[in-house]
Amino acid sequence: MRFLARLLTLAFLGFISLLWWRHLLWRNTAQNQGRLAMEDAEEDVPQTFDSLLHIQQLRKKALRSFCSERGKITRLPPTQQEASQALSSIMVDHKLHFLYCKTPATGVEGWERLLEMLLEKNVSLQLPIPHHQQFGSQKALSEYNRTSMEAIMQSYTKVMFVREPFQRLISAYMHGMADGLNFKEFVQYILYSGSRNRSMEWTPSVSLCRPCLVRYDYVIMFGFLDNEVRHLMLRAGLPENIRIPEFIDSKIRWTYRWLEEQMLSQLSLRERKGLCHFFRFDYHTFRFPRSLLWNLTCIPGSG
Repeated sequence: MRFLARLLTLAFLGFISLLWWRHLLWRNTAQNQGRLAMEDAEEDVPQTFDSLLHIQQLRKKALRSFCSERGKITRLPPTQQEASQALSSIMVDHKLHFLYCKTPATGVEGWERLLEMLLEKNVSLQLPIPHHQQFGSQKALSEYNRTSMEAIMQSYTKVMFVREPFQRLISAYMHGMADGLNFKEFVQYILYSGSRNRSMEWTPSVSLCRPCLVRYDYVIMFGFLDNEVRHLMLRAGLPENIRIPEFIDSKIRWTYRWLEEQMLSQLSLRERKGLCHFFRFDYHTFRFPRSLLWNLTCIPGSG
C-alpha cells in the first residue's frame, strides 16, 4: 500500500510539473513571438524623409570611420590597369547621372529594372551636374580613362547596395552557384579558396564596391529597398507622379530567417568563424539587423 501511495504521489507531482513546464514554455514562446512581432512592426513603419536622411548619414559616417581605421585606398590608383581593376564592379547610367556598384543579390537587379523603366519613359532628373561634358556611352566605369573616371565620380550620384553577408551566401547557393556541392562543402570551398577564384556572388561588398575610393552618396540596405530607393529618387528630383516598381526584398524576409537557421546549423564552429573572418569588413562597416551569424558567432565572446 505504501508503495502504491508513493507511486500515485510521484505521478501527481509529475503531472503538476508537466503542466507548469508547459505553461512556462507557452509564456516564453508568446513573449518571443510578441517581441518579434513588435520588431517587425517597427521595421514596417513608414519612415519619414528626415529619418531616412539620418540613416544615410549614419551609414556614411560608419564608412568614413572604417576607411580611416583600416587605412584603405582613398585615391584612384596611378595606372590605368590598376584603376580599371579597382572599379570593375562600378556601373554608369549617363542619362540619369547615377553611378552604382553591381553587387549581386542586394537589390541591384531591381534597381537596374527601375532605371530601364525611367529611360523608357524618358524621365529626367533635376540634378546639378558640375561637369557638363560627354563621357561616352560605356556602362562600366572601368572602360574610361582615369581622367574621365575621376570626373564621373565627382559628378554623378553614387549608390551602393548592401545585404547581410550570410544571406548573400545563401542566395548564391540557392541560385546554383555551388556546382553540385552541399552547403557545408560550398562554404568549405569558399573558405579554402580565399581570394582565389572569388565570385562576385559572394565577394564582400567592401571589396567589390571600394567605398573608400568611391565616396557613395547613398548606402541602400536590402530589406528596406522600397522606402530607401523612393527616398533616394525623390531627393534626386524624380517627379512624384512617377510610380516606382515594388521591391520584393521585405516579402522574403521570413524565408531567409528560416534558411539562415537551417544553413547555419549545418556548419561547424570553425566554419562559422571562418565566415566571420571572410566577411569581417562588411560586418564591421554595416549594422545588419537580425544577423544570425553575427549574433551567434562573430560577436566577441559568442560561440
